[in-house]
Amino acid sequence: MTKRKKLWQKAKNSRENLTFDEFETLLIQNEWEFSRQKGSHRLWYSLKGQPLPIQPRKDGKAKLYQIQQFFEYQEVEE
Repeated sequence: MTKRKKLWQKAKNSRENLTFDEFETLLIQNEWEFSRQKGSHRLWYSLKGQPLPIQPRKDGKAKLYQIQQFFEYQEVEE
């Protein structure tokens, strides 16, 4: 299994263990574009222009609801 597929599976099956860096890697792999950052908030856009503001939790993990939003946007675009 490729690293990309492993990361996708981790995001799907073990969201609570996904680090913020892994989440950003997932966005990049799925052709999301980084727009800007203000403080800890980072704004990403999908290919269809769907905005996704994200920021890490204090423990360096990705926020679960933001991962969920990402998957919802991905389903709409496919």
